[in-house]
Amino acid sequence: MSYTDKGTTIRPVREEDLRRLWELSFRDKDPEWKRWDAPYYPHSTMTWEAFREKRANLVGQDDFWLIERDGEVIGMVSWYWEHEPSRWLEMGIVIYEPQYWGGGIGTTALRMWNDHLFSTMPLVRTGYSTWSGNERMIRAGEKLGFKMEARLRKVRYWNGEYYDSIRMGMLREEWEELNKER
Repeated sequence: MSYTDKGTTIRPVREEDLRRLWELSFRDKDPEWKRWDAPYYPHSTMTWEAFREKRANLVGQDDFWLIERDGEVIGMVSWYWEHEPSRWLEMGIVIYEPQYWGGGIGTTALRMWNDHLFSTMPLVRTGYSTWSGNERMIRAGEKLGFKMEARLRKVRYWNGEYYDSIRMGMLREEWEELNKER
């Protein structure tokens, strides 16, 4: 299963994707993408061998997919249970390559991922957390119809400055209404 729109594809990870995924995510000590993806949490490198040992958690899984642009792996989308008994699911997205930032690719991938989650799981809500320093992520959610559900003020400290933690969410009925309009 995969989804494609406007030259962007999301799909499950295949074995042959692992080297590229490692290069994008764990090879470099200080990758540019980490400055936007929760930079207040430390980032650690990982050897190719150690990363490859985790392949069972990545290849063919339903909670971690890749983003491709014109056939090249450039990012990932994922989800996890914040609280499974109440079906509280949170999702994430990372576009690793800076040349793909700001052009709508992340918004397209996030929409396809959100559509996939609502279409395949009995969810009442989807959502994600970001920080006030990542204005592109907030804007992407707003374009897609996500609502800002919470702003925890000055709880993220990075580079000598405090930032807010932002929670964005969408209810199934809001998603269904948006799909009527598409």
